[in-house]
Amino acid sequence: MITRHAGVPVAFRFALRELRGGLRGFRIFMACLILGVAAIAAVGSLTRAIQDGLNREGQNILGGDIEVSLFQQEAPASLVAFMKQKGDVSVSARLRTMARSQDTGQATLVELRAVDGRYPLYGDFLTLPQMDNPALFDKRVSAQGDETWGAAVDPLLADRLKVKVGDRLRVGAVTLDIRALIDKEPDKANLGFQLGPSLLVRGQALGESGLVTVGSLINHYYKIRLFAGNSVEGVREQMKERWPDGGWRVRDRSTSAPGLRRFIVQMETFLTLVGLAALVVGGVGVGNAVKGYMDRKTRTIATLKILGADGATIFATYFLQVLLIGLFSVAVGLGIGALLPGVLGRLLPDTIPVDIATGVYPVALMLAAAYGLLITIAFTAWPLGKARDLPAVRLFRALVAPETRRPRPLYMALIGGTVAMVALLAVGLANNHLLAGGFIAGAVGALALLRLTSWTIERGAARLPRARGALTRMAIANLHRPGAATGAVVISLGLGLTLFAALALIEGNLRTQLSEEVPSEAPAFFILDIQPDQLEDFTATADGVDGVRDVITVPSLRGRVIKLNGTPASEVAVDPDYRWILRGDRGLSYGMTPGEGSRVVEGDWWPDDYSGEPEISFGKAEAEGLGLDIGDTVTVTVLGREITARIRSLREINWGSFGFNFVILFDPHTLKAAPHTHMATLKADGPAEENAHRTLTQTFPNITAVRMKEVLSTVNGLLEQIGSAVRATAVVAILAGVLVLAGAIAAGFRQRVYESVILKVVGAVRGQVLAAYALEFLLIGLVTASIALGLGLLAGWIVVEQVMDMDFRILALPMLITVGASLGVTVLFGLASSFQALSIKPNVVLRSE
Repeated sequence: MITRHAGVPVAFRFALRELRGGLRGFRIFMACLILGVAAIAAVGSLTRAIQDGLNREGQNILGGDIEVSLFQQEAPASLVAFMKQKGDVSVSARLRTMARSQDTGQATLVELRAVDGRYPLYGDFLTLPQMDNPALFDKRVSAQGDETWGAAVDPLLADRLKVKVGDRLRVGAVTLDIRALIDKEPDKANLGFQLGPSLLVRGQALGESGLVTVGSLINHYYKIRLFAGNSVEGVREQMKERWPDGGWRVRDRSTSAPGLRRFIVQMETFLTLVGLAALVVGGVGVGNAVKGYMDRKTRTIATLKILGADGATIFATYFLQVLLIGLFSVAVGLGIGALLPGVLGRLLPDTIPVDIATGVYPVALMLAAAYGLLITIAFTAWPLGKARDLPAVRLFRALVAPETRRPRPLYMALIGGTVAMVALLAVGLANNHLLAGGFIAGAVGALALLRLTSWTIERGAARLPRARGALTRMAIANLHRPGAATGAVVISLGLGLTLFAALALIEGNLRTQLSEEVPSEAPAFFILDIQPDQLEDFTATADGVDGVRDVITVPSLRGRVIKLNGTPASEVAVDPDYRWILRGDRGLSYGMTPGEGSRVVEGDWWPDDYSGEPEISFGKAEAEGLGLDIGDTVTVTVLGREITARIRSLREINWGSFGFNFVILFDPHTLKAAPHTHMATLKADGPAEENAHRTLTQTFPNITAVRMKEVLSTVNGLLEQIGSAVRATAVVAILAGVLVLAGAIAAGFRQRVYESVILKVVGAVRGQVLAAYALEFLLIGLVTASIALGLGLLAGWIVVEQVMDMDFRILALPMLITVGASLGVTVLFGLASSFQALSIKPNVVLRSE
C-alpha cells in the first residue's frame, strides 16, 4: 500500500522510474519546447552580441571619444579652444549634393564628406588601392593637384557613374580626381540613414566648391580623442556647465550610431514577441503531448490510486516527470540558442559595423529559460490537475467517456499565475510596452476565440441533422465524439496560421505601399539648396523641359525646438512616439498654404498680408503627442536666434502624400527676412525624368536632386533585411505549428485505433474509413483557416493601420496560401495518423483490451 504521507520523495522515485521506459510520447513536447526556447535565446543573444560589439567598438564607430555636431553653423571659437584643451580634434563636414562624371556627364546624389588630416582619430580608413598609412585619410588620396583635388569614392558611386580610379568628377565648382575606392569607412554607421554613396575630400576642397552658402543643409562635426586624465563624463559635464544653451548635439562613444541602436532594440522586441508566439504555439503542443501521455497512463494512475496513492502524490509524480523533461528540453534549446548567434552573425548585412563575438549571454538565456518553463507549467497544469482529481473508476472509463470537469481552483490559479508572469516579463522587458501588451492580450484573445470555435464546431456537429451518406455521418460524428481531436487541432493549427497570415499581410502591405502606390503619387525629384536668386530661373528652366509638370517650390529652413510653453524641451514629459520632434533639427517653412498633404482641423489660416507676432501651424497628432494645443507657445532656434511663436492652428498631415509636409509651419511674415534656401518638387515620367535631371543639375550645379527611385531602392533594401529576419522567425513559428498539429493528432491516436477496430468489426473497409477521416479533417481545416484568416486580418490591420499609420489592403495571395496550407497540412497529418491506426490488426487491440 502507498500511504498518504509518502510525500514528494516517493513521487520523485516514481517519476524517475517512469522515465526509465524512455521518452516515447514526449518527442513532440521536447521538439516544441526546444524550438521556442532556441528562437528566443538566439534572438536575445544575437542582439546583445551586437550591442556589446557596438559598445566595444564605440570609439571607432563614433570616430572619437566625444562628438560635437552643429547644423548650418560652425562651432564658436571658444568651444573649439575648449575641445583642443581636452584632446586631439578632428573637424569634418557633411552634406548631400550632386556629383557629375566629367567624361560621361552622368550625375547622381552623394553624401559629400569633407575631412581633415587627422581623420579618423580611431579605426582605419581603408582604400583600394591601399595607401601608405591606412590609419589616416592619406595625403596621396586627398592632396590638391594642379587643377584638381583628390577624392576617395564609394564603389557604389563608381558603379552608378561608370567611373574608375583616375577619372574625374565635378562637385559644385570644384573638380575632383578619383584616386581610390573606399574599402572601409570606420564611422559610417554613426552617420545614420544615407541617401547616396560616400564621397570623401579635404575640407579645403569643400570650401572651393561654392556649396557652402547661407542656408546650405550642412552638418559640422568635431570629434575629440581625449588626452590622458580627461574622462568622457567630466568633459561633457564641463561643456554643459559652460554652454547650457549651446544648441549643439553631443554624443560619446557609448551612444554612437544611435539610429542603429534604436533599430536593434526595436527588432529585438518584435522578434522576441514572434519567438514568444512560437513558444505559445509550442505550449499548446506541450499540453497536447502531456494529455496524450496521461491518456496512456490512465490505468497506471488508476492502479496507483487503488493501491492508496493520494491525488497530491499522483500530481507530484507526473509533474516532476514533465518538469525534468522540460528542464532537459530547455537546456538543449538554450545550447542551440547560444550557438546560433555565431552562425547568424555571418549573415548580417554590412550595415552592422561590428563582428559578432561568440560568447554566452546569461541574461538572454535566463529569459528564454524562464519563458520555456513558465509556458510548460501553464499548459501542463490542466491535464495533470484533471488526472489528480479523477477517481479510479472514472479513469478506467476515460477512454470512452472523457472527463469534462475543470481542475480544482488550486491548479487554475497555478495556470493563471504562470500566464501572468509570462505577461509581466514580456511587457516589462519590452522597449515598446504598448506593443508587448497588445501582443499578450491578442494571444490570450486568440486562444479564447479558437477554443470557442472548437466548442462551436463540436456542439454544431452534434446538432446537425442526420446525414444520408454513411461516410458523411461518420466524419461529422468524429467531430464531436468522446475524445475527438477537434479542440486540440483547431487551437494548434489556428495559432500557427494566424501568425503566418498576420506576418504575410504586414510584409505584403509594406511592399505594396512602396512598389505600387508610392511611385504613382510621389514626385520624381525633391530639389534642395535652391538659392533665392536662382528661384525664378529654376522654375522657368524646369517648366521648359518637355514632360515636366507640377513644379512646386517652398522656402526651406532648419530649426530645433528648445522650449514648450517656456519649459526646456528636455524637461517636458511627452509621448515617446513623438520624442523625435524634439530630437535634432526639424524642417521649417513659412507662407505656404496647407497643400494637398494636410488640412486645417482646428483654428484658422493666416491672411496673405499677416504681419503680427510670430505664429505657427502645428501637426495635430504631433501636437497631441507633445501635449500642446492652440494658444500654447513653442520656442524654436533658427540660425542661432530664438523665436517664440504661438500655435494658431492644427493640421491633419498625410505623410504618405510625398509632398511638402512640415510639422511646424510659420506665418508668412516672421521668417521672411531670415537667410534661407528653397526646395522644389516636380513630376516627370519616362525620358522626361532623365531629361529634367540632366538639365537642372547642369544648369544649377549647386542644387541637390533627390531621386525618389533611389530613395525607394534604399528603403526596399532595408525592408528586405527586416523581412528576412521576420520570415526566418516566422518559419520557426510555422514549424512549431506543424509540430503542434502533429502532436494534437497524435494525442488522439489511441482513440483513433479503438474506433478503427470497432468500424472494421462491423464491416467497414479501409478506404471508407480513410475517406471519412479525410472529410473530417477537411472540415476542421476549412473552419480553422477561416478563423485564422479573420484573426490574421485583424492583427495585420492593427499593425499596418494603427501602428504604422499606413493604408491596409487585403491581399489575396497570403490568404489563399493560408487556406491551402491549412487544408493540406491538416488532411495530410490526419490521414497519416489515421492510416497508421488502421494498420493495427483488430485482434491485437481486442486482446490487449
